[in-house]
Amino acid sequence: MKKIFKVLGYLVLGVLFICVALFTYVSFAWNKSYDAPFPSVSVSTDSTVLARGQYLIYGPAHCATCHIAPEDYDAMSAGELVPLAGGNEIVIPPGIFRPRNLTPDVETGIGSLTNEEVARVMRFGVGHDGRVLFPFMPFENMTEEDLNAIISFLRSRPPVSKKIEASDYTFLGKAVLAFGMIKPTEPGATPKKALKQEATAVYGEYLANSVANCAGCHSPRDLKSGEFLGPKFSGGLVFEEKDAFFTTPNLTPDPETGLLATWNEDSFVTRLKSGLVHEGTPMPWSSFAMMDEVDIRAIYRYLNSLPPTKNLIEKTVVMKE
Repeated sequence: MKKIFKVLGYLVLGVLFICVALFTYVSFAWNKSYDAPFPSVSVSTDSTVLARGQYLIYGPAHCATCHIAPEDYDAMSAGELVPLAGGNEIVIPPGIFRPRNLTPDVETGIGSLTNEEVARVMRFGVGHDGRVLFPFMPFENMTEEDLNAIISFLRSRPPVSKKIEASDYTFLGKAVLAFGMIKPTEPGATPKKALKQEATAVYGEYLANSVANCAGCHSPRDLKSGEFLGPKFSGGLVFEEKDAFFTTPNLTPDPETGLLATWNEDSFVTRLKSGLVHEGTPMPWSSFAMMDEVDIRAIYRYLNSLPPTKNLIEKTVVMKE
């Protein structure tokens, strides 16, 4: 019996040692610094460039959905250019993420950052301090023209003094960073300088993957690490909100389980233009309702060109009792 207790004691000490070592490593290694390149940026005051930046920010790239306070959503939906001064929180297992103030205020916004530092965040997911960010923004393959337009528009706006507290990482979030599960993003190829806006599957692929981030939500993923667990665009990601559970639908053209089996191109355009239906939904309906019809048709044609994936989503909205 003494021998059993002795073995158990060693096991307990071993587990304790591993836990202490793990905690110590994560505590010191989670905020490691990365050396990512600084993309060249050409900021412009041209009205066409600024209009493009405004369209992307409040429309397909839906920057405003995260970088404004929830109480300003109605004003944004009505077409008001609500300042991107932050005030929102994204709560997921790795932590509480607080999108920063994107106005050019020197003290609390991006006024103290260079254009290249802002571009590095968008292109590589690395902040001005060298720390990697969780991959909420899939802009690594955004065209140079669109990236320049977004930064140009941000620089053109009035500064708003609004301090946003830093994001709070849980131990899980710190562990994900410490063990390199989240790393700087890299463009799949040299980003294109520009793309012609047209209702084609090629342009739709660009919008769906490099601007609107459709795959980011409409794919099975691990919310702890962001890892994709199945075919992209096949749906199945569950969001628990205050009053309901939302499950993203299958956007592939599978004839039995795909959403496109029940929507033709015109009905797809009509739905996206209709805006919000269910309160609390994680889908940025207000932003997508502002999208140009050409862009919506391009996305539809791209989704309709995808390989069908059978993934039945019984209900996309389940209200809490």
